[in-house]
Amino acid sequence: IEYPIDVSYTSDERFKRWKYTSYNFTLAYFSSTYLVKSKERDNNGPTHTGLFNLYLDEFDEQWTTQIEGFDYVIINGGHWFYRPSVFYENHQIVGCHYCLIDNVKDLTKFYGFRKAFRTAFRAINSLEKFKGVTFLRTFAPPHFENGLWNDGGNCVRTKPFRSKEIVLDGDNLEFYMIQIEEFKRAQKEGRKKGKKYRLMDMTHASLLRPDGHPSRYGHWPNENVTLYNDCVHWCLPGPIDNWNDFLLQMLKMEGIRSHQERLISGGKRMRFK
Repeated sequence: IEYPIDVSYTSDERFKRWKYTSYNFTLAYFSSTYLVKSKERDNNGPTHTGLFNLYLDEFDEQWTTQIEGFDYVIINGGHWFYRPSVFYENHQIVGCHYCLIDNVKDLTKFYGFRKAFRTAFRAINSLEKFKGVTFLRTFAPPHFENGLWNDGGNCVRTKPFRSKEIVLDGDNLEFYMIQIEEFKRAQKEGRKKGKKYRLMDMTHASLLRPDGHPSRYGHWPNENVTLYNDCVHWCLPGPIDNWNDFLLQMLKMEGIRSHQERLISGGKRMRFK
């Protein structure tokens, strides 16, 4: 309908803003793979996918300092926590996930995942001027079959699962439950400060769509490259369109809710007078 104007405040492609002038609407994108302050420690690491320092109790100010004027904030995260990482709290190493460093306890990826979301929500709740609505988009499961990404796994299904063909279990269930628990915790704390939280629960809907991943075809047709089978990212029509449909419906519901709140507030003021 309209081509937006790039109004980004930096040339860094990880932090973009586009303005749709006819609609007075600005869309912003922040790349914060761990949601908290992080730094690459080793570009190789135990699994050759990098080793990262995660400062689990420190805000990632590249996004937390930018959102106070927003009407809506959508956060998500998950798959980066599979990568080896070293966990810091109070500026001290407290453990890691598969870092293979002597005398450093392996606390698993789930420890870092939980603490990162807790800190991200704490950051939002600490913003006095932020009056918008925070959406948590829940974990989107991968669909590797017959092995992992580096072990021959692939995703070649061309149709969705039926509802009883697959269940949420293992790592997928653990990631999902951690998000739900931390969301409820943040919502309870945020309510005291007038913060609004909404759950955009896409996990089970995404679980049913193994046909939405690019597999080995995630490149331009003219490129002669060999890629790992990608059963994590979502590139094909269907699932990602559903995400947008669900989000649009939730935004409409927010509009209705906001209108109703104004009517109720206005009625109280009139009765008070």
